[in-house]
Amino acid sequence: MLTNLEHLGLAVHDLKAATELYTKLLGAGPYKTEHVASEAVDTVFFQVGGSKIELLAGTSPDSAITKYLAKKPEGIHHVAFEVDDIRAEMERLKGEGFILLNEEPKRGADNKLVCFVHPKSAGGVLVELCQEVKP
Repeated sequence: MLTNLEHLGLAVHDLKAATELYTKLLGAGPYKTEHVASEAVDTVFFQVGGSKIELLAGTSPDSAITKYLAKKPEGIHHVAFEVDDIRAEMERLKGEGFILLNEEPKRGADNKLVCFVHPKSAGGVLVELCQEVKP
């Protein structure tokens, strides 16, 4: 079950400039920066109430973010929802006819297990499922 809007992912060309812009816009700096080697992205996270904004910049030509920005302008890349049990939610969504981009959850940024739902099956929106990794 989707329990919360976890974050909005924003694709950007220049992470430093975008971080400065969102620091001014939100009135507070980021709480975390992270390199996610498996996705070839650098990320910056801002807390906004109970949700987050994630800035994403590709670090290689093969990065999904780099490819995305080659075709589309900067802006909203995905919407992420928190889930209690990512595997159960993946099974539920597959049963409802959604197309998952990965068959198993993988490690994502901000200490999460993640899975993406293909935009073709979600009204044109890339949806990310996120489950907190417990220590």
